[in-house]
Amino acid sequence: MRDSLRAGIAIYNAGYYHAAHDAWEARWLECESGTPDERLLHGLIQFTAAVYHARNGNWEGAVGLATSAGDYLAGLPADSRDVALEPIRTFLETLATDPEVIERRPPQPVAHEGTVPGLEELSLPPTTIAAPILAEDLGFDEEPIERAIEYAEADLEAGRDDSRFVSLVFDFVREEDHRGIVYQRLTGHVERRAAKERDVDGLF
Repeated sequence: MRDSLRAGIAIYNAGYYHAAHDAWEARWLECESGTPDERLLHGLIQFTAAVYHARNGNWEGAVGLATSAGDYLAGLPADSRDVALEPIRTFLETLATDPEVIERRPPQPVAHEGTVPGLEELSLPPTTIAAPILAEDLGFDEEPIERAIEYAEADLEAGRDDSRFVSLVFDFVREEDHRGIVYQRLTGHVERRAAKERDVDGLF
């Protein structure tokens, strides 16, 4: 739960408002309806959707989602799952009555565990959640990203702390200005690793 929550928050804080919900949706669907976790995730999903619609000028959609998100988050502890909810609830109230506020100031950032996490601050587990989400949102083929994550995790399990795949997955998520170049390098390393595995398989 923490890794999914943190990944989505960092994606949102980086400005990928539509993509953020993908980090939470699977967890939300697993929750029993009406539980605190279900309401938290449902509220955050609708919060990010409200921001997305407001930024695209869909005022009616933004108002409806902001109102609904506020309803889901109402009554939850202010630090539910270490997410600072009061600023979000206040922003949702404003957005519900004045959606054009989004044109006058940036969306409310989301704080978690006392900070406003960005993509560069994620540890490996939430980074592996964020990487394929960003790939899909930005139009990259997700398959090499997912294979790189598999290789990174296998290397760490084998005790290889210097895994190139770990570095490349981190760089893909963190290096916004060089993401295309990182993706090319990552894809090349994935292809070479896969070719080596095929060569070994062919010996037996």
